[in-house]
Amino acid sequence: MKIALAQQNYLIGDFEGNKKKIIAAIKQAKAKAADLILFSELSICGYPPRDFLEFKDFVQQCLDSVESIAKETIGIAALVGAPSINHKPEGKDLYNSAYFLYDGKVQEVINKSLLPNYDVFDEYRYFESNQEFGAIEFLGRRIAFTVCEDLWNTGINPLYITTPVEKIAAFKPDYMLNISASPFDYTHAIDRIDVLKETAKKYHLPIFYCNCVGAQTELIFDGGSLVITPMGEVFDEMSFFEEQISFYDLDEVIQSRNAGNREQPKGKIPLIYQALVVGVREYFNKLSFKKAILGLSGGIDSAVVACIAVEALGKENVKVLMMPSIFSSEKSVADALLLAEKLGIDHEVISLQNVYDATLNTLEPYFLGKDFDVTEENLQARIRAMFLMGFCNKHQYILLNTSNKSEMAVGYGTLYGDMCGGLAVLGDVYKTEVYELVKYINRNKIIIPENIINKPPSAELRPDQKDSDSLPEYDILDKILVQYIEQRQGPDQLVEKGFQKSLVDRVLKLVNSNEHKRYQSPPVLRVSQKAFGSGRRLPIVAKYLS
Repeated sequence: MKIALAQQNYLIGDFEGNKKKIIAAIKQAKAKAADLILFSELSICGYPPRDFLEFKDFVQQCLDSVESIAKETIGIAALVGAPSINHKPEGKDLYNSAYFLYDGKVQEVINKSLLPNYDVFDEYRYFESNQEFGAIEFLGRRIAFTVCEDLWNTGINPLYITTPVEKIAAFKPDYMLNISASPFDYTHAIDRIDVLKETAKKYHLPIFYCNCVGAQTELIFDGGSLVITPMGEVFDEMSFFEEQISFYDLDEVIQSRNAGNREQPKGKIPLIYQALVVGVREYFNKLSFKKAILGLSGGIDSAVVACIAVEALGKENVKVLMMPSIFSSEKSVADALLLAEKLGIDHEVISLQNVYDATLNTLEPYFLGKDFDVTEENLQARIRAMFLMGFCNKHQYILLNTSNKSEMAVGYGTLYGDMCGGLAVLGDVYKTEVYELVKYINRNKIIIPENIINKPPSAELRPDQKDSDSLPEYDILDKILVQYIEQRQGPDQLVEKGFQKSLVDRVLKLVNSNEHKRYQSPPVLRVSQKAFGSGRRLPIVAKYLS
């Protein structure tokens, strides 16, 4: 038996586009004599459709697409993902389902059992959980069908009471198929392989796992579809971040005793960089945006965002503004100009001083002679944002936000100033990781100038300002932030790890008291296990640690 995995990029709600892509892959697989082809979870409508599932018209278009695709399955079977109707009065109205198509019609509908309701997932909001298990005969073999999370209830502290694979294994399947929509984070590909290897070995089943690629707003999908042998070895791992169709002989997979090293490289920083490029490109392509703009300050964050934007969109579609004030060093402007020239991107130098002075003169009677403080600093950031948004409105640019995760965590940014934008490119990348990204960008030749890398970080909103005037050094700050945000370690645990109590209290107070800023920030491209956005839901009004 020949099995194909179609690792594809879908657009939520683009039923015609998704259908054409799926049918084209079915025809390609049939031409190569495949018996069965897999597509990813909710491939018909795109993942995650969220509250679109509350619209009957949306669901009906999913069902109509499935029927159209089924007509193409003469001489080949296909497994596609789409919602299905729960005809029982009890429970939610929909299932998250895998449709087994063959001989021109829907042969079976297999419903997802485990509905994730953590981090960015909210499937139990829409779907009913499957309670019925079995295996399906096809061409003389018994198939175990699972949908994404159904494979993940493993380890010493399983999340769910039911383990679907264990239930299905009682029906003696010959192999297992899994369709997934598994969002990227830089650790997930390793975790995914570990789970599949453990499951395959435990039940002595080959597993064919099909994931999607691309991005949907903040969620990035890396692909990395897998074939695992019954011995728990990686027979193949498909490419990251690329559409691809691969073909496998089932008997060859079953009989394999030495799969060798067929895994893709999984370096943290290369994966993050690729993911960010994909995230920017997909956001623009899927929303039919063409051109990006950002403020290029001469600092490291905006330099990295500019490089990512150029790779994602092409240099002809990226514009930068340098907007110096009296507090900006000549070297910062020179560094920004040098980078713009190296990247070959359009750029303008626009002084904000006249507007800043006029604003201060207008507000002077109302400021009552009070000394210079954060008010005047924020005015500069907001004037810069006004310039950038003016270009967006007049010339149809989309503003890329350049704030990093460390800054967003502690509120070191100006609302309606440097925190505005259409997409936060580095909002899930700590400052120390930004420096690692620079090394990766400069790995073959110097693109980001050394002076940008080596100078102390500064917002340049007051004389001789440095980030370290307001914050701990980033190498210390980021260690605390990682433990608190991603590992959910409390203050006592952090102190036990060796961090000074007064520092821990200060940092955690900054994080929790700035939730209102993050709530108003642009969508953040997710590359870690715990990003700001839909996967981290904290109240704005609260007392805890604030």
